[in-house]
Amino acid sequence: MKTANLAIVFTDIQGFSERTSRQTLEENQRLLRTHSDLLVPVFKAFGGRIVKSIGDAFLVTFESPTQAVLSGMAIQDRLWSYNRSAPEAERLDVRVAINVGEVRLEAQDVFGEPVNIAARVESITDAGEVFFTEAVYLAMNKAEVPSREVGAFELKGIPGKIRVFRVPRAPYRVGTPAPEEPPPEPALSLEQPPFGNLALSRVPESALAPVTPVGERLARGTRTAILAVKSRRRLDLSPRTLALVGGALALLLVGVGIVALGRSPAEAAISEVAEAPSPKEKAALAEKARKLIAEGEASPGEREGLLGRLDEALDKPRDAVRHYSAAVKAGQEDASERLTGLLAHKDCSVRVDAAEALGALKVSSARGALESLAKEGGPGERRGLFGCDSRDAADKALKRLGR
Repeated sequence: MKTANLAIVFTDIQGFSERTSRQTLEENQRLLRTHSDLLVPVFKAFGGRIVKSIGDAFLVTFESPTQAVLSGMAIQDRLWSYNRSAPEAERLDVRVAINVGEVRLEAQDVFGEPVNIAARVESITDAGEVFFTEAVYLAMNKAEVPSREVGAFELKGIPGKIRVFRVPRAPYRVGTPAPEEPPPEPALSLEQPPFGNLALSRVPESALAPVTPVGERLARGTRTAILAVKSRRRLDLSPRTLALVGGALALLLVGVGIVALGRSPAEAAISEVAEAPSPKEKAALAEKARKLIAEGEASPGEREGLLGRLDEALDKPRDAVRHYSAAVKAGQEDASERLTGLLAHKDCSVRVDAAEALGALKVSSARGALESLAKEGGPGERRGLFGCDSRDAADKALKRLGR
């Protein structure tokens, strides 16, 4: 058995599961692509090795605890810069949690209590923050990384209390460990990145390709096309001008035409259900959505997928599993991704239903998520005759996939 002493970093997007229930598949894929474009170069710049990514989550290892924390700071500052120009629907709020310890290395993956502790710390980390354990605090170079204690926490499945620290907000001077009674932390300024680019400034600009929000890219493309036409006093129908205008219009249709073209009336109605503030309003809007689904031109598989999304919007995830399963059987590939996403649900019974469905349907693309669930489980796990064991359900599903 091969082992190594590594820093373990977990990241995920705040509210991602809720966002997926009210966005189209194209919007979700674009969100994850932007998320990856922003984070991956930073991980690599600080020497991180991406072990795996599941949906909106990354598991990354570093040989240096200091570099691991610096990467978290750089990520938050880069996201701050991106979010300033991104419309609200495209903003990304990420949390970063770090632990260090001896882990087992098996088949390009890492296992052991240090990994479990890092995952548990992530569950208590706030969006926009970098939290890390006492083990990291003791091992890192305190002359490079500022720190402040958050407190001692009892984490599920972890014996004893774990002391947790965080990176305080800038401005600060780094050089010595924080005193026992640190001065009040500066209020977060909207005019400067949260960690003052202390870490991000170490990354060469050439390593960070600019990531522009979709809305801004569309606006730029449209303005370019309009200016190109206006700059001609006479009507210019040359191939170059036509291509320029046509390209901008095509980009506009692809990027924001989801509302006009890609998002059907049924999908829009489902989003309204998800955003409704009360159960009574949800129920009223759900009737409208069901009618649109029934009367639409969707195929049987697409219809089942839409019904599944409606059930999720109505907080009926177990019913959603049934509809997504029917959609997968009908050849709707998008439904398998939705079904896989339910493996991370906070309700153990939902995770069990999803795992059983994925195993029965032999959805091979869910293997990674099932392996993660089989190893780590989730909230509400209770073994026994009347318990709920989603880890066991995931393990059985993997066997059906030919594990």
